[in-house]
Amino acid sequence: MEQVKVFGDFHTILNEGQVWKMGGFPLPDGSFWEYREPEAVVIVRNGILYVRAPLSRQHHQVQILDNAKHMYYSNEEVVIPEEGEVSFELQIRARTQNTAPGDLYDGYVSLNLLDFSTGAALDFFAGNDKYASVYAVLQFPGVTVPDTGKTKYFCVFKEDTDFKPREFNTYKITYNRAIDEVIFYVNGQEVRRESGVPIKFNRFTIALGIMTEKDISPEGSVSVHGQVVTAEWSPVTVTIKE
Repeated sequence: MEQVKVFGDFHTILNEGQVWKMGGFPLPDGSFWEYREPEAVVIVRNGILYVRAPLSRQHHQVQILDNAKHMYYSNEEVVIPEEGEVSFELQIRARTQNTAPGDLYDGYVSLNLLDFSTGAALDFFAGNDKYASVYAVLQFPGVTVPDTGKTKYFCVFKEDTDFKPREFNTYKITYNRAIDEVIFYVNGQEVRRESGVPIKFNRFTIALGIMTEKDISPEGSVSVHGQVVTAEWSPVTVTIKE
């Protein structure tokens, strides 16, 4: 049995909580850290979501709060089938200004599949001249990560330049819960396969983001220095095969 669902409806993007909502995390003091750049320009046309954001948001203590600058979460989670596989596919175009040449992590556009029941994240990051696939179990605020007896938290990036820089590329992530396997595709070609995933992922929130990935220094965040990131996302097609 195959089920297909499209997460788009970007014309509703201002009606936060209808299809998409601003991403972020609740903090111990009861406040909420929101991934929203105040000067972001948001345009929806021909079914594509366009965001141009001068980067300004920083968090000086918590890495995961510093990384994402402007991010939308799907209001609905995708429940992963016990048997079979689920795939997520979309097109992304990334263009940046004032980012360090050759340094993807100085400013990029993301697709993030986030499982807040386990801390798992499967991502694609796209920059001006490079992209990366990402396989991780992270310390999301307020999320308890299952203890497998192995390395509990990890984030493994794999960078490549074999794509169309500054143009639309097609990205796809497939996860099979029964055999614990993740496969990443770019423009229809398999670029990475991870077997023996140590925990079972349960459900994914789809996130579309503008991000950096710069280690917080002893003096605080160093992630913002005048970069501008322009992101374009197509709707996300989710295919569940049981």
